[in-house]
Amino acid sequence: MTRYLETRRRTSRLAIGRALLFGIAATFPAATALHAAEADPETVAAVEALAPDLEAYVEAGMKDFDVPGTAIGIVVGDELVYARGFGVRARSGESAVDPATIFQIGSTTKAFLATTMAIAVDRDLFQWDDKVVDLLPDFQLLDPWVTREFRMFDLLAQRSGLPPYANDDLASFGYDEDAKIHSLRYVAPVSSFRTTFAYTNITHLIAGRIVASVEGAADWYAVLQKDILDPLGMDQTTYTADAIEAAPNHANGHRYHPDGVTEIPFDQLFPYDFGGAGAINSSVEQLVPWLRLLLNDGAFDGEEIVSPHNLAATWMARVALNDAVTYANGWINLANPNGTVTWHNGGTDGFGAFVGLDRVRKIGVVVLTNQTNVGFPDAVGLWTFDRLQGNPDVDHVANMLERQVATYAAQDETFAKPDDAQPPPAFGPLVGEFASPVFGKATLSQADDDLLLRLAETGAGIQLSPWDGGVFTFRLAADGDFAAMAEILGPTPRGFAAFVTGADGQPDTLRLTFGDGQAYDFSRDED
Repeated sequence: MTRYLETRRRTSRLAIGRALLFGIAATFPAATALHAAEADPETVAAVEALAPDLEAYVEAGMKDFDVPGTAIGIVVGDELVYARGFGVRARSGESAVDPATIFQIGSTTKAFLATTMAIAVDRDLFQWDDKVVDLLPDFQLLDPWVTREFRMFDLLAQRSGLPPYANDDLASFGYDEDAKIHSLRYVAPVSSFRTTFAYTNITHLIAGRIVASVEGAADWYAVLQKDILDPLGMDQTTYTADAIEAAPNHANGHRYHPDGVTEIPFDQLFPYDFGGAGAINSSVEQLVPWLRLLLNDGAFDGEEIVSPHNLAATWMARVALNDAVTYANGWINLANPNGTVTWHNGGTDGFGAFVGLDRVRKIGVVVLTNQTNVGFPDAVGLWTFDRLQGNPDVDHVANMLERQVATYAAQDETFAKPDDAQPPPAFGPLVGEFASPVFGKATLSQADDDLLLRLAETGAGIQLSPWDGGVFTFRLAADGDFAAMAEILGPTPRGFAAFVTGADGQPDTLRLTFGDGQAYDFSRDED
């Protein structure tokens, strides 16, 4: 195929003229500033030779997963060798995806957070092994020893001992950053500190808060803008819902289900209330300078943005998932037969992303989709590296699809109402005032044939629907400011609820158990 960069050079003058009409001209200078001479010719040729098979694989996989739109870019050294859009920005429209289309990139944001931490270490504002409590005295976990021992490199290392996705569910119910951080002090650990991989997001909010504090910035976004986005010319990369909606060339999100995708609105909070854990909006073209920075060990156009030493610290293995996979700080290291891939995926309610590096061959791959990440972007990215590294052929798309279909079938079975379901208990003795150390005060009342738990702090409602006897399913109530969020989350219940009888024989505690296994108790509040 014709090299993408050469095509861009031939068309950039016309494209910039058109782009000025729509305010997206800044996506093009990043592409035209590339230094093709720094790309290994054999690797470039391998990418070009792979293109037809890659495109066939993507198109077939999009059909299998019912993905509306995808954008892919491959960088070799300093050169964007391949970039293409597939499909449409929204299932409801006909506008095509292209390399400048803006997507949410989810948890691939974590690598940006890790890099801002590395830059702060370069500036001697803190050290990787500094204690978190020395930099944020309010930091507190349930275990006092872990609280005292928690270091800066632990915040992104996914080995906290907390349960996976600890208290992430607070976001769906409108709790702010302060509440999410504060809530970690009530979470019981499920493994020993630094021994077991367990993915968390709220710890990244803590890291972002510390970075902003030592940099004297209003928030982590200000640091991101000053230290990475501005120096790299990523001026169409943003971090708010308003910004992605305002971008003329943006994709809309879609919720995945094996029966087909559903287009969903942008949520004004998630993922933007998770900061450095997943808030960035960007495109293939916009991410090219980012990949170049990483592949050039922290340098961009001859200027050192972050030192090679501290950038390498973000790739250092911190905890093992198995004998081939380790987690670092905002990155995963995968040992393949013919090379290592350093990568991370991203998933928001309606978008999926993959960013990966072969740091020896100087190859960077980005895959962006406008569908919940249930494995498709990861599969395409890993398949691409397998082919470029000469690894055994693995149909990652087929494997991911089989896994997801089974997962959704099991979920449907879990929440299916039993054929012999018993009627619920009388609601009268159940209703009243409750309180949770995590969620705060709440009022439980009857709402037609259901119960409604109204959270005082945010106004969100949790709808409890009878399932079998004293067991209820629950979901976010589709009312007030949370109607859009309920539409985004879809009809599948979030988990099960049941009342726990106290020593007095009364239903004193309402326990909500989410699908990920985390449970929250609401005790009857007599005050």
